[in-house]
Formats: sequence, C-alpha cells, structure tokens
Amino acid sequence: MTPAPASTPALAPESAPESGVAPLLVFGWGNLSRGDDALGPLFVERLRELCGQRGLASQIDFLDDYQLQIEHALDLVGRQRVLFVDASLNCAAPFEVTQLQPLQDASFTTHAMSPQSLMQVYRDLHGQTPPPCTLLAIRGEKFELGEPPSAAALDNLAAALQWVEGWRHQ
Repeated sequence: MTPAPASTPALAPESAPESGVAPLLVFGWGNLSRGDDALGPLFVERLRELCGQRGLASQIDFLDDYQLQIEHALDLVGRQRVLFVDASLNCAAPFEVTQLQPLQDASFTTHAMSPQSLMQVYRDLHGQTPPPCTLLAIRGEKFELGEPPSAAALDNLAAALQWVEGWRHQ
C-alpha cells in the first residue's frame, strides 16, 4: 500500500480504548440525493478512506445518517470527543467550527434534531456531561433533490478535511 501524503488527516489518539469503543466519533449527516446536503456523509466517507490508508480507522468510529435521532445519544457513550459534521446554508465559507453544549430544545420532537439536543438527551439518560462535542458546519449552496454536490461545496469539503488534523490536537 502506498503511504498517504503528509497532508492526510491523522485524527486518531495514541491508543484505542479497552472498552472496544473508539475514543473519537466522527458523525456526519445529510441526504446524498440533495446536492450539497451530502457534505456531512461525504466528509465521513472521505475521512474514513484517508484514515484507513494510514491504518487509523480502528481508532476512530465513523457514523453517518440522514438526520440526528434521539437514539444517537447512545453513540456518544465512551467517547473522549465527538465531531458532528453537517452542511449549512448559514455559515461562512468554507466552514465554521462551534464547540457545543447540551441544550434542551424542541428539536428532539421534530424532523431535524440538533446536536445540542442530542447531547442533552445523553445528559438526561446518563446523569453526566456528554463528551466534548464540536460541530463542523460546511458551507453548501444548492440542496435540490437529484442534484450532485456543487463545485463550491466540494471545495469547502476539501478545506474541512484539511482542518480536521488540527482538531485532533486540541
């Protein structure tokens, strides 16, 4: 196997935990059939490939889905940190990074649950603070059904993949 280039993200911590759950979770969501809404799952897919090339995939869990759901609170158990990744029409290009705090909001009863609400569900279930969570919002422009991701969104995705290396060292 050819070694990965030096710019390839190396996101993994020093060692995997004894619990069998990777200390880092990267969770992207969105719809692959709706243009730039695919940025979250595409980020997960590409980062998984990059980490696999470097032999790091076993130290990071990767998860993608169409949307956040209340059951995903269980995916936070045993983590040291979590990176949530989603497309956004409202963030600055190429992306924005936000440190999250648990927040009780009405989104757990809607079609679009927020990461903060998911963290609050974790707190309510386990009686403790969830692991540190970060939201990586990647700027998208076009979310039409049946369209591929736009060129601008793919450029923003590439920039976000470059950024993720620094997140590991925070």
